[in-house]
Amino acid sequence: MEAIEFAIKLNLPQWLLAAGFVRDLVWDRLHGASSHLLNDIDLIYFDADDLSESREKAYEKQLESWAPHLPWSVKNQARMHIRNCDAPYTSCEHAMSFWPECETAIGIHVSRQDHRFDFVAPFGFESLFDLKLTHNPKRELSLFNARKDQKAWLTRYPKLQLA
Repeated sequence: MEAIEFAIKLNLPQWLLAAGFVRDLVWDRLHGASSHLLNDIDLIYFDADDLSESREKAYEKQLESWAPHLPWSVKNQARMHIRNCDAPYTSCEHAMSFWPECETAIGIHVSRQDHRFDFVAPFGFESLFDLKLTHNPKRELSLFNARKDQKAWLTRYPKLQLA
């Protein structure tokens, strides 16, 4: 909730707390484990009018000044297509639909006005809660396998199954 409050305060366009921040929370709970330490808190947003990496870094610095104990990672999904050699993305949800694992493509936004929780999951929630790990065919299988091995998900989450 602390990370959510800071994300709200930053007031980015079309923002989501996403990826491992949400995925790992679900998998930790389904494994009966307390939350693991976060590698990072993925705060994504979509701003096609400013594709500069320096803007992302400025947002990270602001978040670090408010919450230096949290490992922030801020990325504008409007520019990630360049890094990924894709056609331009049209929204955070569209960008997430290109992420290597389907279960990582999940995000949460909380409304500043009424604190309503909205979830974005281009592949749905079923496989996440069924403890599946699914390769997104929009990405190379080798990338999926490298991430799976590097992050040791199958060891960390023994109930997890490759889909």
